[in-house]
Amino acid sequence: MDRHVVIMAGGIGSRFWPMSTPEYPKQFIDVLGCGRTLIQMTADRLLPLCPYENMWVVTSRNYVGIVREQLPGIPEANILAEPAARNTAPCIAYACWKIKARHPQANIVVTPSDALVVDGDEYRRLISLAMDFTVTDGTIVTVGIKPSRPETGYGYILAGDQAAPEILRVRAFKEKPDLETAKAYLADGNYFWNAGIFVWNVSTITSAIRTYAPGIAEIMDHMAPSFYTADEAETVARLFPMCEKISIDYAVMEKASGIHTIPGSFGWSDLGSWGSLRLNSSTDESGNATAGTDIHMFECEGCVVRTSSLKKVVLQGLSDYIVAEKDGSLLVCRLSEEQRIKEFSK
Repeated sequence: MDRHVVIMAGGIGSRFWPMSTPEYPKQFIDVLGCGRTLIQMTADRLLPLCPYENMWVVTSRNYVGIVREQLPGIPEANILAEPAARNTAPCIAYACWKIKARHPQANIVVTPSDALVVDGDEYRRLISLAMDFTVTDGTIVTVGIKPSRPETGYGYILAGDQAAPEILRVRAFKEKPDLETAKAYLADGNYFWNAGIFVWNVSTITSAIRTYAPGIAEIMDHMAPSFYTADEAETVARLFPMCEKISIDYAVMEKASGIHTIPGSFGWSDLGSWGSLRLNSSTDESGNATAGTDIHMFECEGCVVRTSSLKKVVLQGLSDYIVAEKDGSLLVCRLSEEQRIKEFSK
């Protein structure tokens, strides 16, 4: 099997300001304090399934240098620079059209660059199972996460009957629900979090994009003759921004037939907020998650603290707060108000 991995790494991580900035977003940061950045951890967990030469990163042209620095094993030709942010459908199309030009039998895993996976062995087992299923079947598999709580911050997948061992047919995709709906989904047992991880054969996905997003396919067809040539950068810079700004879910997943899901429990989090970072970090006896130099906390509980350049930090009497400092910017914010951080950082 000709296995390939596409890592999507174009996001700006605005909900993690000031730790994450448009110049250096969260996928390139060691947010867990473990010695590896999120994109490095993503590549690490997939390396047993796919060699570096078959890994691809789609990112903003502003971040190409950072990707080269953090993932030196990935060939420079496999780092695809987006001249403009156009959401996941054009991003995925660019990677898959380029892979198909030289690897017409490729079987591909597409993954975000900034999620956390705790149980790498179980993750790889399920991805391998999905790849075995998609290699000849002409189907698409999306990874579903068995929900552990009534989460309102994720989209959901409604699963139907079984198509193969551990693989279920998808009945519907659901948008982020309100709390009551999320509770009903959890009680139902057939709903799974949408992790944004996809497995497909390159012919399957290019055919689906051609059917359901023909405008994007047409632009890719115009770009394709330049792939692997000196003209590629100029051609992509000229044509890629013409793509519709749309997610792969809206463009293809919600329209196509033959979509399946493989439910998993491997300690997944999209690490999309300070609250999720606190939940997935080691904490002290008062539930505080800290990273930085010389942080002292007194009568504080449930806080997440990240500092980078301060010599000493002393906090007293805070409950459920975010305290984050980087490069001269300081955020002090209630965790309950973290959805407003985009607004605060403008």
